[in-house]
Amino acid sequence: MPDPRPGGLTLALDTSTDVTVGLARGTEVLAAERVTDRVAHVEQLVPLVHRALASAGATLADVDHVVVGLGPGPFTGLRVGIVSAQVLAHVRGVALHGVCSLDPIALAHATAMSSASASEWNSAGGVGGRPPSGQGDFVVATDARRREVYWARYAADGTRLQGPEVSSPDDVARLPTVGPGADLYADRLEVVDGPRVLDPGLLAARGADLPDAGTEPLYLRRPDAAEPARRKSVLHLPPGQAVRR
Repeated sequence: MPDPRPGGLTLALDTSTDVTVGLARGTEVLAAERVTDRVAHVEQLVPLVHRALASAGATLADVDHVVVGLGPGPFTGLRVGIVSAQVLAHVRGVALHGVCSLDPIALAHATAMSSASASEWNSAGGVGGRPPSGQGDFVVATDARRREVYWARYAADGTRLQGPEVSSPDDVARLPTVGPGADLYADRLEVVDGPRVLDPGLLAARGADLPDAGTEPLYLRRPDAAEPARRKSVLHLPPGQAVRR
Protein backbone atom coordinates (compact mmCIF):
# COMPACT_ATOMS: atom_id res chain seq x y z
CA MET A 1 0.00 0.00 0.00
CA PRO A 2 1.53 3.37 -0.98
CA ASP A 3 2.07 5.96 1.71
CA PRO A 4 0.08 9.20 1.59
CA ARG A 5 1.68 11.92 -0.54
CA PRO A 6 4.08 14.23 1.34
CA GLY A 7 2.09 17.05 2.91
CA GLY A 8 -1.22 15.26 2.38
CA LEU A 9 -3.64 14.50 5.20
CA THR A 10 -4.75 11.13 6.54
CA LEU A 11 -8.29 10.91 7.89
CA ALA A 12 -9.05 8.08 10.32
CA LEU A 13 -12.49 6.84 11.39
CA ASP A 14 -13.45 4.24 13.96
CA THR A 15 -16.90 3.47 15.37
CA SER A 16 -16.21 0.06 16.92
CA THR A 17 -16.86 1.54 20.38
CA ASP A 18 -17.04 5.33 20.60
CA VAL A 19 -17.44 7.56 17.54
CA THR A 20 -13.88 8.72 16.80
CA VAL A 21 -12.16 10.76 14.09
CA GLY A 22 -8.44 11.50 13.74
CA LEU A 23 -6.47 13.65 11.34
CA ALA A 24 -2.72 13.61 10.72
CA ARG A 25 -0.10 14.96 8.34
CA GLY A 26 2.47 12.22 8.11
CA THR A 27 3.05 11.17 11.72
CA GLU A 28 2.00 14.56 13.09
CA VAL A 29 -1.41 14.39 14.77
CA LEU A 30 -3.54 17.41 13.85
CA ALA A 31 -6.87 16.46 15.44
CA ALA A 32 -8.46 13.76 17.56
CA GLU A 33 -12.20 13.92 18.15
CA ARG A 34 -14.46 11.61 20.15
CA VAL A 35 -18.15 11.27 21.00
CA THR A 36 -19.02 8.63 23.61
CA ASP A 37 -22.72 8.36 22.67
CA ARG A 38 -22.79 4.84 21.24
CA VAL A 39 -26.38 4.98 19.97
CA ALA A 40 -25.98 8.03 17.71
CA HIS A 41 -23.22 7.00 15.32
CA VAL A 42 -25.07 8.18 12.21
CA GLU A 43 -25.85 11.62 13.64
CA GLN A 44 -22.42 12.21 15.16
CA LEU A 45 -19.85 10.92 12.68
CA VAL A 46 -20.05 13.38 9.78
CA PRO A 47 -20.17 16.49 12.03
CA LEU A 48 -17.15 15.06 13.86
CA VAL A 49 -15.26 14.72 10.56
CA HIS A 50 -15.96 18.35 9.70
CA ARG A 51 -14.98 19.45 13.21
CA ALA A 52 -11.63 17.67 12.94
CA LEU A 53 -10.94 19.18 9.52
CA ALA A 54 -11.95 22.66 10.65
CA SER A 55 -9.69 22.48 13.69
CA ALA A 56 -6.76 21.83 11.35
CA GLY A 57 -7.81 24.51 8.86
CA ALA A 58 -8.41 21.84 6.23
CA THR A 59 -11.21 20.47 4.05
CA LEU A 60 -12.00 17.09 2.55
CA ALA A 61 -10.14 18.21 -0.57
CA ASP A 62 -6.91 18.05 1.45
CA VAL A 63 -7.39 14.39 2.43
CA ASP A 64 -5.09 12.03 0.55
CA HIS A 65 -5.64 8.84 2.54
CA VAL A 66 -8.40 7.28 4.65
CA VAL A 67 -7.90 4.74 7.45
CA VAL A 68 -10.83 2.94 9.06
CA GLY A 69 -11.18 0.61 12.02
CA LEU A 70 -13.00 -2.56 10.98
CA GLY A 71 -13.84 -3.73 14.49
CA PRO A 72 -14.64 -6.11 16.00
CA GLY A 73 -17.67 -4.28 17.29
CA PRO A 74 -21.49 -4.15 17.31
CA PHE A 75 -23.12 -4.55 13.89
CA THR A 76 -24.88 -1.20 13.39
CA GLY A 77 -22.34 1.19 14.87
CA LEU A 78 -19.44 -0.53 13.14
CA ARG A 79 -21.14 -0.43 9.76
CA VAL A 80 -21.68 3.33 9.98
CA GLY A 81 -17.97 4.07 10.25
CA ILE A 82 -16.92 1.64 7.55
CA VAL A 83 -19.49 2.75 4.99
CA SER A 84 -18.67 6.41 5.69
CA ALA A 85 -14.96 5.73 5.17
CA GLN A 86 -15.66 3.85 1.93
CA VAL A 87 -17.78 6.73 0.61
CA LEU A 88 -15.23 9.39 1.57
CA ALA A 89 -12.37 7.46 -0.02
CA HIS A 90 -14.40 6.86 -3.19
CA VAL A 91 -15.47 10.50 -3.51
CA ARG A 92 -11.91 11.70 -3.01
CA GLY A 93 -10.46 8.96 -5.21
CA VAL A 94 -7.89 8.03 -2.55
CA ALA A 95 -6.68 4.81 -0.93
CA LEU A 96 -8.66 3.20 1.91
CA HIS A 97 -6.76 1.18 4.51
CA GLY A 98 -8.77 -1.00 6.91
CA VAL A 99 -7.30 -2.22 10.20
CA CYS A 100 -8.41 -4.31 13.15
CA SER A 101 -9.60 -1.80 15.77
CA LEU A 102 -7.70 -3.63 18.51
CA ASP A 103 -4.36 -3.02 16.74
CA PRO A 104 -4.01 0.74 17.40
CA ILE A 105 -4.73 0.14 21.10
CA ALA A 106 -1.99 -2.50 21.10
CA LEU A 107 0.35 -0.11 19.29
CA ALA A 108 -0.25 2.57 21.93
CA HIS A 109 0.45 0.12 24.75
CA ALA A 110 3.54 -1.38 23.10
CA THR A 111 4.96 2.09 22.42
CA ALA A 112 4.38 3.19 26.01
CA MET A 113 5.91 0.01 27.44
CA SER A 114 8.92 0.29 25.13
CA SER A 115 9.52 3.87 26.26
CA ALA A 116 9.16 2.90 29.92
CA SER A 117 11.56 -0.02 29.50
CA ALA A 118 14.13 2.13 27.74
CA SER A 119 13.88 4.70 30.52
CA GLU A 120 14.37 1.99 33.15
CA TRP A 121 17.33 0.53 31.27
CA ASN A 122 19.04 3.91 30.99
CA SER A 123 18.12 5.27 34.42
CA ALA A 124 20.82 6.29 36.88
CA GLY A 125 19.76 3.52 39.25
CA GLY A 126 19.90 1.08 36.38
CA VAL A 127 18.77 -2.51 36.37
CA GLY A 128 22.21 -4.06 36.31
CA GLY A 129 22.53 -6.86 33.81
CA ARG A 130 18.80 -7.58 33.79
CA PRO A 131 16.73 -6.82 30.68
CA PRO A 132 14.11 -4.05 30.92
CA SER A 133 10.84 -5.03 32.60
CA GLY A 134 7.39 -4.75 31.06
CA GLN A 135 8.25 -6.78 27.96
CA GLY A 136 6.06 -9.74 27.09
CA ASP A 137 2.82 -10.79 25.41
CA PHE A 138 -0.35 -8.95 26.34
CA VAL A 139 -4.06 -8.81 25.48
CA VAL A 140 -6.33 -6.03 24.22
CA ALA A 141 -9.99 -6.50 25.16
CA THR A 142 -13.12 -4.49 24.34
CA ASP A 143 -16.73 -4.86 25.39
CA ALA A 144 -18.69 -7.29 23.20
CA ARG A 145 -21.80 -7.10 25.40
CA ARG A 146 -23.67 -10.33 26.27
CA ARG A 147 -21.08 -10.70 29.08
CA GLU A 148 -18.36 -11.30 26.49
CA VAL A 149 -15.31 -9.46 25.19
CA TYR A 150 -13.62 -9.04 21.84
CA TRP A 151 -9.93 -9.68 22.29
CA ALA A 152 -6.60 -10.40 20.63
CA ARG A 153 -3.17 -11.43 21.86
CA TYR A 154 -0.09 -9.36 21.01
CA ALA A 155 3.68 -9.63 21.25
CA ALA A 156 5.57 -6.99 23.23
CA ASP A 157 6.17 -4.97 20.05
CA GLY A 158 2.43 -4.81 19.27
CA THR A 159 2.38 -7.56 16.63
CA ARG A 160 -0.92 -9.46 16.73
CA LEU A 161 -0.34 -13.14 17.48
CA GLN A 162 -3.90 -14.41 17.96
CA GLY A 163 -7.39 -13.17 17.21
CA PRO A 164 -9.47 -11.17 17.08
CA GLU A 165 -11.91 -13.44 18.90
CA VAL A 166 -15.09 -13.11 20.94
CA SER A 167 -15.56 -15.11 24.12
CA SER A 168 -16.31 -15.05 27.82
CA PRO A 169 -13.68 -13.17 29.85
CA ASP A 170 -12.91 -16.51 31.50
CA ASP A 171 -11.66 -17.86 28.16
CA VAL A 172 -9.27 -14.99 27.45
CA ALA A 173 -5.55 -15.76 27.64
CA ARG A 174 -4.23 -15.04 31.13
CA LEU A 175 -1.91 -12.20 30.18
CA PRO A 176 -1.65 -8.49 31.06
CA THR A 177 -4.79 -6.92 29.60
CA VAL A 178 -5.57 -3.39 28.43
CA GLY A 179 -8.35 -1.80 26.40
CA PRO A 180 -11.97 -0.75 27.03
CA GLY A 181 -12.96 -4.23 28.22
CA ALA A 182 -10.30 -4.50 30.91
CA ASP A 183 -12.02 -2.56 33.67
CA LEU A 184 -15.41 -4.10 32.92
CA TYR A 185 -14.09 -7.50 33.99
CA ALA A 186 -11.26 -6.57 36.33
CA ASP A 187 -12.06 -9.57 38.51
CA ARG A 188 -11.74 -12.02 35.58
CA LEU A 189 -8.92 -10.54 33.49
CA GLU A 190 -5.27 -9.80 34.26
CA VAL A 191 -5.78 -6.03 34.19
CA VAL A 192 -2.76 -3.70 34.04
CA ASP A 193 -2.23 0.02 33.50
CA GLY A 194 -2.47 0.97 29.84
CA PRO A 195 -4.73 2.52 27.21
CA ARG A 196 -8.45 2.10 27.76
CA VAL A 197 -9.68 3.67 24.51
CA LEU A 198 -8.62 3.79 20.88
CA ASP A 199 -6.68 6.97 20.07
CA PRO A 200 -7.98 8.24 16.69
CA GLY A 201 -5.01 10.59 16.35
CA LEU A 202 -2.64 7.64 16.58
CA LEU A 203 -4.82 5.74 14.11
CA ALA A 204 -4.43 8.59 11.62
CA ALA A 205 -0.69 9.00 12.22
CA ARG A 206 0.30 5.33 12.32
CA GLY A 207 -2.61 3.48 10.74
CA ALA A 208 -0.74 2.96 7.48
CA ASP A 209 1.86 0.96 9.44
CA LEU A 210 -0.72 -1.47 10.83
CA PRO A 211 -1.58 -4.75 9.05
CA ASP A 212 -4.09 -4.42 6.23
CA ALA A 213 -7.33 -6.13 7.29
CA GLY A 214 -9.26 -5.48 4.09
CA THR A 215 -12.44 -3.40 4.05
CA GLU A 216 -15.08 -5.79 5.41
CA PRO A 217 -16.38 -5.44 8.99
CA LEU A 218 -15.01 -7.82 11.63
CA TYR A 219 -18.31 -8.72 13.25
CA LEU A 220 -17.19 -12.10 14.71
CA ARG A 221 -20.81 -12.95 15.40
CA ARG A 222 -24.09 -12.72 13.53
CA PRO A 223 -26.28 -9.62 13.98
CA ASP A 224 -29.09 -9.82 16.54
CA ALA A 225 -31.69 -9.23 13.84
CA ALA A 226 -31.90 -12.05 11.32
CA GLU A 227 -34.29 -12.95 8.53
CA PRO A 228 -36.50 -15.89 9.56
CA ALA A 229 -35.71 -19.10 7.73
CA ARG A 230 -39.40 -19.97 7.31
CA ARG A 231 -42.54 -17.90 6.99
CA LYS A 232 -44.86 -18.03 9.95
CA SER A 233 -48.54 -18.75 9.37
CA VAL A 234 -51.01 -16.12 10.61
CA LEU A 235 -54.06 -18.35 10.14
CA HIS A 236 -55.92 -19.56 13.20
CA LEU A 237 -56.98 -23.16 12.48
CA PRO A 238 -59.02 -25.63 14.48
CA PRO A 239 -56.98 -28.11 16.54
CA GLY A 240 -55.57 -30.96 14.41
CA GLN A 241 -56.00 -29.13 11.10
CA ALA A 242 -52.86 -28.11 9.19
CA VAL A 243 -52.24 -25.97 6.14
CA ARG A 244 -51.36 -27.91 2.99
CA ARG A 245 -48.29 -26.57 1.18
